[in-house]
Amino acid sequence: MNRNTPLLEVSNLRVAFDGKEVVRGIDFTIQPGEKLALVGESGSGKTVTALSLLRLVMHARITGTAGFLGRDLLALPESDLRGIRGSDIAMIFQEPMTALNPLFTVGEQIAEVLELKQGHSSVDAARMAIDLLAETGITEAQRRARAFPHQLSGGQRQRAMIAMALACKPKLLLADEPTTALDVTLRAQILDLLTALQRRNGMAVLLITHDLNLVRRFADRVAVMENGCIVEQGAVTQVFADPRHPYTRRLIDSRPERDVPPSFPDAVGHEPLMRAQALRVTYPVPLGGVRGWFAKGEFVAVRGADFVIPPGQTLGVIGESGSGKSTLALAALGLLPFSGALQVASGSWHQGAKANKALRQSVQVVFQDPFSSLSPRMTIEEIVGEGLRVHAPGLSTAQRQARVLTALEEVGLARAQFPGLLVRYPHEFSGGQRQRIAIARALIVEPKLLVLDEPTSALDVTIQKQILQLLQALQRERGLSYLLITHDVDVIRAMAHEVLVMKDGDVIESGSVGQVLGAPHHEYTRLLVAAAG
Repeated sequence: MNRNTPLLEVSNLRVAFDGKEVVRGIDFTIQPGEKLALVGESGSGKTVTALSLLRLVMHARITGTAGFLGRDLLALPESDLRGIRGSDIAMIFQEPMTALNPLFTVGEQIAEVLELKQGHSSVDAARMAIDLLAETGITEAQRRARAFPHQLSGGQRQRAMIAMALACKPKLLLADEPTTALDVTLRAQILDLLTALQRRNGMAVLLITHDLNLVRRFADRVAVMENGCIVEQGAVTQVFADPRHPYTRRLIDSRPERDVPPSFPDAVGHEPLMRAQALRVTYPVPLGGVRGWFAKGEFVAVRGADFVIPPGQTLGVIGESGSGKSTLALAALGLLPFSGALQVASGSWHQGAKANKALRQSVQVVFQDPFSSLSPRMTIEEIVGEGLRVHAPGLSTAQRQARVLTALEEVGLARAQFPGLLVRYPHEFSGGQRQRIAIARALIVEPKLLVLDEPTSALDVTIQKQILQLLQALQRERGLSYLLITHDVDVIRAMAHEVLVMKDGDVIESGSVGQVLGAPHHEYTRLLVAAAG
């Protein structure tokens, strides 16, 4: 193929569901061996665009053209298109746990592609599947090929998905958010792997993502989507250096900014809101053999953590999945048994139910996913006002409703802006609005400390910035303290005063945010900072 002839040429692509267009006449091309990133927030139409190229969108009306190797993908008979899927054009999906079949080993699933698409014998396909797994960097590939998806880590599952996609050496790879479900260091590894395999095989890549750091590191060109339209496209260096469209500028400017008080005045001379010494959390695990009949082993999730949270300050806890950071948060909330010393305000979770009730008013929590943490059967008034029924039972209905409205206004949800606000349900709000409701629910009992467990990881980048700005404003106005759990280095930079870095249950480094992120001592911390770009 001539290098100047596009491998894929999409013209006037439109996708509609029940007469409503979600992709509105977009045009783009991909050259052989080129890496194009399709960027946008949730609902922009980027994933639907990729799926439509292979006609994998159900109950949709697709029009336009998608020229690929001289044929229009949108006009081909299903039998011809079936021959292209997986052979000439392959796809990596966002969540491998749902894309891989739980009833078959990963080796069997890769071998099936080789048998069906390339006609290899079962013996040859099984051998080639092991080679493909090894090529993607999976150690002990022969043993891992016999594993079921649930027996692999997130990074291993994603590598298995990549091996399956590359089994037939496709000319074009559609990668739909291939690193979103992974920890930051795993993201870097998968990105480097895709780059190496892309160069080795000479394939083109259409990367679907909302992660601008990913685009900077990986893509040659970028196309920015908003509300079903491509609003800007060009070389990555050009678009990032001189964005022309307001939406592109907003995306690029969405990196969290630091705007927190260097030290809240009342912190000096006051007791910390939380102090931990040698905090240890374990889980019982079964022992093998005869020993398991008489005793249980233990898994140490947090091993001897020490920290202090003064009034008006933020302690950030950073680490990857399995590092123990969320377990640390649950122990701080008194929701898990622990050993060691943990002082909360002027008390301790071991004082008994009545004393614990008072402490729970001082320490509240905001969870990662607002949709799952808000009851779908309760109205917004019931959700936000629930804490008042426990901690201020003497309030009348009118007084409680007034407090609910005040809390909602404080987080940017005014009744004038949202008619019928109090009688709405969570599904009637966007993700960012639901997280504001979750923050209002926590604030209404006037706590002194909020535990924030990945409060922005489920949100788009522009919404993430808005929520962080809200939390920063609340800290300045109320003198709140935060225990911030996250895997995002940028969020730590923007919010934290002090930082704990956790790995495999241990605190491996701690100190001020400038010290730990600016001049990290531990190799793992340096790896986290480097992977964040």
